[in-house]
Amino acid sequence: MSAEGGLTLPVEGVRSLRGWRNAVLIAFALGGLTMATWGPRMPSIRADLGLDNAGIGIVLSGVTVGSIVGLVASSALLSWLGSRAAIRTMLWLIAAGVAAIAVGAGLLHSVIFTAVAFAILGFGIGSLDVMINVDGAAVERAIGKTLMPLMHAGWSAGAVVGAGLGALCALVDLDYQWQFLGEAVIIAIGITIAARYLPARLADDVPDDRPPLKDRVIGWLKGWTQLRLLLIGLVMLGVELGEGSANNWLTLAVRDGHDKTDAVAAAFFTVFAIGETAARVFGGPLVDRIGRVMTIRLTTALGILGLLFFILGDHAWLILIGVVLWAVGVSMGFPLGMSAAADSGPNPAARVSVVASIGYVANLAGPPVVGFLSRSFGLLDALWLIVILLAVGFAAAGSLRTAR
Repeated sequence: MSAEGGLTLPVEGVRSLRGWRNAVLIAFALGGLTMATWGPRMPSIRADLGLDNAGIGIVLSGVTVGSIVGLVASSALLSWLGSRAAIRTMLWLIAAGVAAIAVGAGLLHSVIFTAVAFAILGFGIGSLDVMINVDGAAVERAIGKTLMPLMHAGWSAGAVVGAGLGALCALVDLDYQWQFLGEAVIIAIGITIAARYLPARLADDVPDDRPPLKDRVIGWLKGWTQLRLLLIGLVMLGVELGEGSANNWLTLAVRDGHDKTDAVAAAFFTVFAIGETAARVFGGPLVDRIGRVMTIRLTTALGILGLLFFILGDHAWLILIGVVLWAVGVSMGFPLGMSAAADSGPNPAARVSVVASIGYVANLAGPPVVGFLSRSFGLLDALWLIVILLAVGFAAAGSLRTAR
């Protein structure tokens, strides 16, 4: 146990609140950097593997499968390794996965090797996402201020950097495998330094009164019978599908659907990442003024409008406006959905787990679905699925109302 400013912290081995907060923020940013690594270079990866959009969708499903496994395993890994070692190990594994994609796609041109690499990367991302949200919530409670929107903005800022690097490398014709290897080194070094400021272990990692595994599973399953949680999940389903599809398909849609160059497509992806980051940074005061429900309705409506511009637009400036509005539309659903789930009743951890599972599966499983739809309808028309689900999220936004 340690203390700062007279506040007892439920952690072991933490250096300071400020250092802990900054280390978690860096971990979020490195996660965002990872998620933006392959998206801007998908045209080149597709060409090196000799696949069509449906084939790339199958390869990307490795991220989905790995992430679901990582999501399930994250709690056990936290209990076994503790906060610091678990987060550090997952980011090291993520760095290895990024490097393996560079080798599998760029050097070996092996579909199987690349799919396995994406699965390894997905496992690391799925586990990391849970771990850093747990740490973020803990440091938020310790400091006594709302920090989660800032943490998620850190993820988006990392995506901006990753997208910018991808756009720059595409512009100067640098092969993506060297970009990926360089980013893998950055991720590994970054977390090695930042992890020194993370707590060795949170008190909740191994609680003394932890119920048996059977009871925990039953409690989690009961959460899936709660109507409000399922409605919150519908909100997160649309926004997370929209975000995940942008990460994986936006560059290909700009290049193939709108006949732009790889550099322009990567630049549009960078604009998306910047727009999402800005929306999250400035979204907190908006929520304080108009509430969760109106914020979700406003942002999802803008997202629908943006996708209409993107799908139907003929001019580059209209497509670019669509990209910005698309980014705003998917920016607030995940952090506000997590807060609403925790606020919806007793046992907040189980409630958050339910909606996080829905959102996470949508983010990672949605892009392969879009890939399969693109085979029959074309990539731009496949994005109508996002429009439909954002409209469903708009209708279900009332479920995010703050509990009395």
